[in-house]
Amino acid sequence: MSKATASTAAVVERRPAAAPNAKAPRAAYRTRNQFFAFRGTLSRRAQILTSICASLIVIAAWEISTRLGWINSLFLPPPSVTVETLWIMITQKHLLWNAGVSTLRVWVAFTLSVVMAIPIGIAMSSFRGVGAALEPIVDFIRYLPVPALVPLSIIWFGVGETTKIFLLWLGTFFQLVLLVADDMRRVPQEYVEIAYTVGARPFQMLKDVAFRAMLPSLFDNLRITLGWCWTYLIIAEIVAADNGLGFVIWAARRYMNTSEVMAGVVTIGLIGLLTDQILRLVHKRYFRYL
Repeated sequence: MSKATASTAAVVERRPAAAPNAKAPRAAYRTRNQFFAFRGTLSRRAQILTSICASLIVIAAWEISTRLGWINSLFLPPPSVTVETLWIMITQKHLLWNAGVSTLRVWVAFTLSVVMAIPIGIAMSSFRGVGAALEPIVDFIRYLPVPALVPLSIIWFGVGETTKIFLLWLGTFFQLVLLVADDMRRVPQEYVEIAYTVGARPFQMLKDVAFRAMLPSLFDNLRITLGWCWTYLIIAEIVAADNGLGFVIWAARRYMNTSEVMAGVVTIGLIGLLTDQILRLVHKRYFRYL
């Protein structure tokens, strides 16, 4: 054996045994650090467990605070009482029927908003003249408080379903149309130039290039504005309503029945949570390339 070979062998023998595994602690540290890393990555399982644990902590703090008297249960009933009241309302007071009525109203108004907002928003951002004509009007109306327009809506449409749908639409459409216009403006100009270079006509470019490019962000904005539509439900259903979750909450408020109020609010939250998760799954299904 040469001197060089013997020297190399001696160095290898003196190397600590733990050296080959030195990267493992650093890798584990990086994995643990992903929880607070800026734009870090978490596994699906970790995300679900974190969501469940955070929700349980909030519920436990709520329950303990009311049971210990830190919060007056007359104004904020504990979760256990709310769940019990929710079950009674489902089995004895037709809560599911009222939830179905409210869901139908929200979706009718939201669908009407989408059908109107998408073409108008695209036109506002695609054609300068249309944008110049409509944007000041849309900006003015979207800042108007919807509750202030309840008396006018009753004068215009009466106290039937039309008024409720109109109020829900009013709170959604003017916000959504500007979001659609912004989505279209964010489509890179390079896409438009390439489409024209390969011979696309204006309508083809708009339909096959620009609209497809804005579709993922448009879907996200639709999901967000659907939540906004639900926030106007109480306002819409206090207008001479005899059904719906807004009516249930408003009627319980008259008698200071806060447990029923909370049960109605929780029902709206659960419907919104379920709907949002379904829309998230649809987004991941159809926009996997993002």
